[in-house]
Amino acid sequence: MRFYSAGRHNGVPGCFSFQLSNLRLELVADAVAAPGLAAVAFAVEDLEGWARLLARRGLPLQPAPAGEAALGLVADQQASCGVPLRFCASQPDEVGPVALTMRGAEATAVTGLDHLVIRTPNPERAIAFYAGRLGLSLRLDRTHADWGARLLFFRCGTLIVELVHELGQGVGEGADHLWGLAWRVPVLAGAHSRLSGAMVDLSQIRRGRRPGTQVASVRSHNAQVATLLIGPDPGP
Repeated sequence: MRFYSAGRHNGVPGCFSFQLSNLRLELVADAVAAPGLAAVAFAVEDLEGWARLLARRGLPLQPAPAGEAALGLVADQQASCGVPLRFCASQPDEVGPVALTMRGAEATAVTGLDHLVIRTPNPERAIAFYAGRLGLSLRLDRTHADWGARLLFFRCGTLIVELVHELGQGVGEGADHLWGLAWRVPVLAGAHSRLSGAMVDLSQIRRGRRPGTQVASVRSHNAQVATLLIGPDPGP
């Protein structure tokens, strides 16, 4: 499977699509919905076969609403733990080279999504769903008492789907919800300088939790989505 962050299919007025190395990001103007992440869409090679497999695994699917037929199938939101999920048929050329950027900005432009962050009140349920039903590979399950969180990392292609459970809230049966995005940039210092010059509010660059990385938080112009930039640590 490959990952796409999706709102509505391109061609709808007010919809803008950005193709990156490992996903397509769609931004949709909506006067009714609150700002934020609307849904996640996974591309699969055999859509009909995938629908049959998920039905056997207990995840009901239905055709996408009129006007969104390109998204293929929609998961029952209660069965998907509250996260809006879509499944569409992949095309061989859907994910290709990074699109051209502003001249001179290649090293400071976002090249792809490093990880998607979902908050969950029930980590064991999350493992059963993302590993058991969707078949994603659980690569890491780690509890950090000093952070007050349990982190689950699932691999999907070149993307990590990260589930975060806050230990202090205990285990509950509430809905999971889409929460944050971490974007890859080749040169973080350059991206930080360029965005700061465009009046985007960012944190200072700091060492990332992943060895060999640096990160900076984007605190404005983020549609109320927790947003992180991540790049390689250039060293001393």
